[in-house]
Amino acid sequence: MYCLKKDTWYLERALYLTAGIIVLVSLTLALTVSLYWLILTGLVGLNQVIFALTGFCPTAILLHKLGLKSGL
Repeated sequence: MYCLKKDTWYLERALYLTAGIIVLVSLTLALTVSLYWLILTGLVGLNQVIFALTGFCPTAILLHKLGLKSGL
């Protein structure tokens, strides 16, 4: 079983947290406001696929500029 290090907040861990929060918020908004919020959930998923295939992620760039270091 793979377990991430939990002693520090590194870039990848913050990236997972950010994606998870956005998905949960957009799902909540889709259930309470409008189903169009599911588009945001789809965009987060698409961004994760692009990141896995290419290594490019705008959120990772932002988090790196905020001072987070990669744990890899």
